[in-house]
Amino acid sequence: MTRRNLLALGVALLLVATPALAGSYLDRLSLLITGASTDSEYLRARLTDRELARVVHTSAEARVKAASVMTVPKEIAQAHPHLLLVLENHERAAEAAKDGNPQRFLVYHQRARDEERVLRGVLKQLGFPLPGK
Repeated sequence: MTRRNLLALGVALLLVATPALAGSYLDRLSLLITGASTDSEYLRARLTDRELARVVHTSAEARVKAASVMTVPKEIAQAHPHLLLVLENHERAAEAAKDGNPQRFLVYHQRARDEERVLRGVLKQLGFPLPGK
């Protein structure tokens, strides 16, 4: 194989690998924010159920932990802090519901929704728009 062919092959592999890495990250990101949003909306309709809030809070903590150790492709690294903020706000909202503080729940719930809009905007700007919302 000539040097030119090797270079072309290397470039082709790089072009294929980059979207694949971003695709995997986007799949994980989508799974985490979809689950967090679903749980938070479910809890919002049942704010007086503190045992439910405890379960949702436990799940929210696990999502934050999972996201904090995820591998993040450099092409999409600007979006990751926003993912963490979305998940952390959902976790704080669930904690507030668990503690019997519905007003605080609503504040953090809204912050999570606002930050998700920012996250989606950053992803779109980077060329990786998420479907939905």
